[in-house]
Parts: sequence; structure tokens; C-alpha cells
Amino acid sequence: MLDDADDTEIHPLFAGAPSGTEFRKLRKRLVRDTRAAVEDYGMIRPGDRWLVCLSGGKDSYALLAVLHELQWRGLLPVDLLACNLDQGQPNFPATVLPEFLKARGVPHRIEYQDTYSIVKEKVPAGRTYCALCSRLRRGNLYRIAREEGCSAVVLGHHRDDMLETFFMNLFHGGRLATMPPKLLNEDGDLTVLRPLAYVSEADCEKFSKAMGYPIIPCDLCGSQEGLQRVQVKRMLDEWEARSPGRRQVMFRALMNVRPSHLLDPALFDFASLFPAGGSVDPQQPPILRKAEPEH
Repeated sequence: MLDDADDTEIHPLFAGAPSGTEFRKLRKRLVRDTRAAVEDYGMIRPGDRWLVCLSGGKDSYALLAVLHELQWRGLLPVDLLACNLDQGQPNFPATVLPEFLKARGVPHRIEYQDTYSIVKEKVPAGRTYCALCSRLRRGNLYRIAREEGCSAVVLGHHRDDMLETFFMNLFHGGRLATMPPKLLNEDGDLTVLRPLAYVSEADCEKFSKAMGYPIIPCDLCGSQEGLQRVQVKRMLDEWEARSPGRRQVMFRALMNVRPSHLLDPALFDFASLFPAGGSVDPQQPPILRKAEPEH
């Protein structure tokens, strides 16, 4: 069991980790939560190869370390290939990630594609870059995955990303949807996996900071103010401050959906919902009564 594992036996990606009790608890929580999501959503197909996308942000470092820990302990029977897509952003420290990965013996591929110039050219002034940047990045990652014989593209989105996306869709998209932990791409040849689905952003940040990983900020979307996601994040932060634990409660709601208590007739057959026995005379107008609230 993970809880019984010898803390002195860790993957090289954890080399130099703090020895304190709090960090050991954090590391075990990250690994345990990731393992739970991987198992709950059936992400593993033994013998597959995963393309683990590494941006240089705190979340992707946490993802990389935890997946290699699980693999090293024999709990993740897949091959892992780390991949960084250098998108041509000005002042991007191109040597940081290759040196980091090489020093720790992590198999990797570094790909250069100048999508930054395309985004800056195509997106009008004042509009957000995220949508186009994401599409271009995803297309390149799919291509790389196919070239490397990978069956899955693995992303570092965590619990808070999924909550923020849910509220963005609710407020701005008019739909109930979020980032799924597991998704089949449109061509049907790759799965998109999010093993950090149960992990909080706070844990990713604490972990990467404690490990001293070389964080690389995003100079494209990260440079824009007033983004919808930023606004939603602030709202959730305020809710969490007033009522600690609210994020986890809301996340559990995404796992406890009741179609009969929503309004989508494509998900639940409201039209045939009548009491057993008796019939309705189509010539008789319905008698409308005030419904009693359900509890």
C-alpha cells in the first residue's frame, strides 16, 4: 500500500524533497488522489504510452512527478514520455525544461512551433488569446502523440480548473459542462486524460514550491487582465474564504448528477412521466395545480 511505502524510496523527481512531516503528507495525498482518479475513470490500459504535457507551470510539474512515482511503484503500467511544446513566446527560457528532464533521467521530447506569432496576428486587440492558443497547442500535441506512438495525451488540469470551467460554461456558455477526466478525441484515436482531477490547485502549488521546480510563467494569456477565468477564480476564492471546503462540496456535485432534477429532455424522458394506471383523455384540457416542493 502507498501509506506503508518507505519514504526513503522515492522517484528521482522527488530528489531533494523536504523531509518534514507536512511535505510527506502532501506527497502522499497527491499520489493517492491521482491514483484514485486514474482508477475511478479507467484511464489505464496496460502497455499504452502516454504523452505527458509539460508546460513548465506548477501543475504540470506536479503531474509529471506523481505519474512517475506511480509508475515507479508498479501502479501505473504504461510508458511515459514528457513533452514540452515551445510556442515561440518571447523570452521563453528554452533550456530550462530540457536540462531539468535530462538531469532526472526523464524521457522527453521538446518541440518548437511558433504558434505565438499566429495568435498575436489573428486575435484582434482586446480579445482573449486562450481559445486560439489552446486549439493550436492541442493540434500540435495530437500530432506529436501520433508520431511517438502514444495513445493518450495527458494534461495537468486539476480540480479547481474543472470547477472554473463549469462556472464559465454556466455563466457564459449556457450549458452544464466542464473538463472531463477522460475524453476521446474527435478522430477516435487518442484519449485526453486529466489524472489530477481530484487534486486541488493549492496542493499543486505547495508541492512545486517546496520542490523548488523552475516555474515558467505564461507570457501570452497570463499577460491579459480581466479574463473570464480570472473573474470566476476570484469568485470561487471569495466563496472558499467565507466557507472553507466549499470547492470540494461543489466538485462532489459534479460527480452526483440527477438528470430527473434538471431540465434537459434529451437526458430524461419527461414526456412519458405519468402515474401508473389510468389514462389521459387527449380532448380534456389538463388541470393545473400548484406543485408541492420536493425535499
